[in-house]
Amino acid sequence: MKFVTTSPQETVRLGEALGAKLKGGDMVAYEGGLGAGKTTFTGGVAKGFGVKDQVSSPTYTLVNEYTGTGKRICHFDMYRINGEEELETTGFYDYLDDQTVMVIEWSENIASALPENTVRVKFTILDEQTREIEITGDDRFEDTGDRNFLKDGFGGCG
Repeated sequence: MKFVTTSPQETVRLGEALGAKLKGGDMVAYEGGLGAGKTTFTGGVAKGFGVKDQVSSPTYTLVNEYTGTGKRICHFDMYRINGEEELETTGFYDYLDDQTVMVIEWSENIASALPENTVRVKFTILDEQTREIEITGDDRFEDTGDRNFLKDGFGGCG
């Protein structure tokens, strides 16, 4: 599914729709450049998952943890990680369990470590406010942009 959002608020709402469908054990891998809306989207994912805390970028901490609906979201930033060997030193594998949703920015840096059933979210900057966001990898999310969601002003195109 491809969506076009025209504001940070729309990006958050799309993330919220995805987050509402996540369950423990899910892995969500982001691909997209600086300023593409990955952390903004994660704020929505966390909200949809039941997290009340404000989400911030894990750029300098590598991982931020949030609790919602009795489970946790671990938000990783792999910008400075170069491959699976470096990944092992981060504690990444310690977070893999059926109670944790893992959301990973710069996932392309650890592509070989991602399981086959990873949900992939690709962000493309179209202009200063507009983003194309493509969600693939799991049939559960095919209706993320259902009619009610799109009625609220989204430009879903997939």
